[in-house]
Amino acid sequence: MYTSPSIKWIILVVLVVQTTLTVLLMRYSLTHSTTPYLSTALVFSTECFKYILSLIILIYQNDFSVKKTIEVYLSEIIEKPRQTALLSVPAFLYTLQNNLLILALKNLNAATFQITYQLKIITTAGFSVILLNRDLTRVQWSSLVLLTAGVALVQWPANASSSSANNLAQDKVTGLVAVLVACFSSGFAGVFYEKLLKTGSQPSIIIRNLQLGIFAVMISLCGLVGGDWKDIMEKGLFCGFNVTVWVIVVLQSMGGLVVAATIKYADNILKGFATSLSILMSGLVSWLVLGDLEPGLYFLAGTTMVLFSSALYCYKPTLNKVLPI
Repeated sequence: MYTSPSIKWIILVVLVVQTTLTVLLMRYSLTHSTTPYLSTALVFSTECFKYILSLIILIYQNDFSVKKTIEVYLSEIIEKPRQTALLSVPAFLYTLQNNLLILALKNLNAATFQITYQLKIITTAGFSVILLNRDLTRVQWSSLVLLTAGVALVQWPANASSSSANNLAQDKVTGLVAVLVACFSSGFAGVFYEKLLKTGSQPSIIIRNLQLGIFAVMISLCGLVGGDWKDIMEKGLFCGFNVTVWVIVVLQSMGGLVVAATIKYADNILKGFATSLSILMSGLVSWLVLGDLEPGLYFLAGTTMVLFSSALYCYKPTLNKVLPI
């Protein structure tokens, strides 16, 4: 199917803006807000908004017929409990991942976070080999080694004997562990999700999002009530939610649709290019605007290695369908 070059460029711009703004705004809201918000409330709000957005799209696909939409919802989701229940596994992992990413951004600047998060390429590749019996080329294995070395360099302190005042409140180890666990969660969830897509019937992306969303909303609600019920009773569910936080909710909710559009109209090379641009933009804003990044020689060398290894790995898109953003 022919795709207009203009469509690909539009998708590129949207993907870069969505990825970069989400990370930068979340970092800003976590470090510059006078009234902190509950991370579990942010995740729950995002899942609810995402589900409402998917329902609106389903209504649109059914010519705004409420009756037809209900029939499709019942037949594709409610009346297929086994197929729907299988989505509880990636739903739990994605919800865990979203909470971990917030924890990571509390302790890492936006650029370091995005670079380290590229380790999800390694976990996705590893799980695809184990669960999908996929073979990687020598070039891909080499790129994974280079990626690991690049991330290690980024974590290397520019000056081991001193630390700036901006970094005193950060626990870099906590942030790094949160990112690493999120990488494993993202990698397994993406490969498990692909395996489900390759077995049985193939419903539309919106139906899959609605199946996934049922459990994502319930699991995020359990995390909210179980972890922060006392704070909710004292301060309210949306305490600390300002315009910036609501923009983050909207951006995260649209993320799945942006990825779906990328897969449908673009390719993995474009996605890798967008990721590289997003990392560069995040680095510049973190350095020049937020003031929480002082790029040294190790950081710049590691960033270059990560960008190069990501492009090298995606050059032959062997794992097109299992590389989540």
